[in-house]
Amino acid sequence: MSRTILDIRDFTMSFGGLRAVDRVNIHIDMGEIVALIGPNGAGKTTLFNCITGLYTPTEGDIAIHDSDGKPVKINGIKPNRITELGLARTFQNIRLFNSMTALENVMIGRHPRLKAGILGAILRDRKTRAEERGVIDAGMGILKKLKLESYANEIASNLPYGAQRLLEIARAMATEPQLLLLDEPAAGLNLAETKRLDYIISRIRSEERITILLIEHDMNLVMSLAERIYVLDYGRLIAEGTPAEIRANPVVIKAYLGE
Repeated sequence: MSRTILDIRDFTMSFGGLRAVDRVNIHIDMGEIVALIGPNGAGKTTLFNCITGLYTPTEGDIAIHDSDGKPVKINGIKPNRITELGLARTFQNIRLFNSMTALENVMIGRHPRLKAGILGAILRDRKTRAEERGVIDAGMGILKKLKLESYANEIASNLPYGAQRLLEIARAMATEPQLLLLDEPAAGLNLAETKRLDYIISRIRSEERITILLIEHDMNLVMSLAERIYVLDYGRLIAEGTPAEIRANPVVIKAYLGE
């Protein structure tokens, strides 16, 4: 039996008199790759921002299920606490620490899992030094998995655009998430880079056992990766189903996919 990892019920988000998302219900099961699609302005990124604690929903509940399957309500919880619960994300617009190296960016992602406090950082005791070495080793391991190890000591802003996209994913993976939210990971990529991204996302799910929810406009990528798809239009959920069902849904065709 599948175990739910994210449960969103009657989710509503309003900005003044504008209702950006209206009573949406979504669930994600462990091990799935699920896509959230829809026209620009449909409310997709607003939903991501609420899941990750940047906004607090006007109505409804968002719950992450812990390793025991117990739901933990995250409405209004700070983003760092949500990260600690096992949820990480990337952004539509790349948000790397541009003056730091690729490895340092990934190491920063490890921060929520570190145990050394301020005193340890000052005294630089054996335990703290060992933890730092572990962070470096773990960071290099993630870079290797995403074929970014050759950029480890390069300043992030100097990386090719496609590598920067992957570096954001690497940094998110460093938090040890159980659920990874990808906001338009293929934006700006060429065909070869998109095919590489397809392969990498599949590997993250199968090898790292990370569940994935992605927003994406590249329908070839969505149909290749996703087992289930949710479709938003003007803040409302208009369809849910398999790629085949979504591709044939007349409401979705009219609102988004086109003839």
